[in-house]
Amino acid sequence: MMQLYIANKNYSSWSMRPWLVLKAFNIPFEEVMIPFPKERNTGTFKQEILAVNPNGKVSALVQNDVLVWDSLAICEYLAEQYAEKNLWPLDSKLRARARCISAEMHSGFPNIRNLCGMNLRANLAEKGAELWHEFEDLHADVARIEQIFSERPHIDSFLCGEFSIADAFYAPIVTRLKTYDLPVSKSTQIYMQNVLNHFAVKEWIEGALAEDAWVNYLEPYQIQK
Repeated sequence: MMQLYIANKNYSSWSMRPWLVLKAFNIPFEEVMIPFPKERNTGTFKQEILAVNPNGKVSALVQNDVLVWDSLAICEYLAEQYAEKNLWPLDSKLRARARCISAEMHSGFPNIRNLCGMNLRANLAEKGAELWHEFEDLHADVARIEQIFSERPHIDSFLCGEFSIADAFYAPIVTRLKTYDLPVSKSTQIYMQNVLNHFAVKEWIEGALAEDAWVNYLEPYQIQK
């Protein structure tokens, strides 16, 4: 059985993406958790992941003698290995779009990434309001995200019709919009709710909420109680 190496579900957006794809499409795998240390550059996280993945990051997928790292590469590998499951849309136009918006998420949106780190346990609405007031570049990221969401085939559909890799890539952004309560349109709220109601997303969030680990350098806006 293949193994997916991930870090804390509360914080690790790059772990979340391939994990959701595996769960959503019922692909058997073993989850291997390597938790982040409480303080940066302490603990054994780096040594443990380097023993598996030479770039020292999560996520990483191991299947027999094949190692695949980087979340987008993992999802492309899965789409090839399980072509019958249609991880990308069947329609060629929608498939091209799904790949484009996934790649855009993979490399873009630096402001929401840097200012609004994923934190599923937290309610940071007050901080979100402050950030929204202070950073115009955050507005630009959210506007582009909303544009992508608004171009889905139907208001009640996922980004390219049925749930696909593209939705898994945007799921962590959905959680950020919720955690920081950033102002978004009704159409975006409908899409967000569809994502949050997906069984795989709900399972990930349940796992995150069950964690008790606190990572100081990933909690810039809160103090441990």
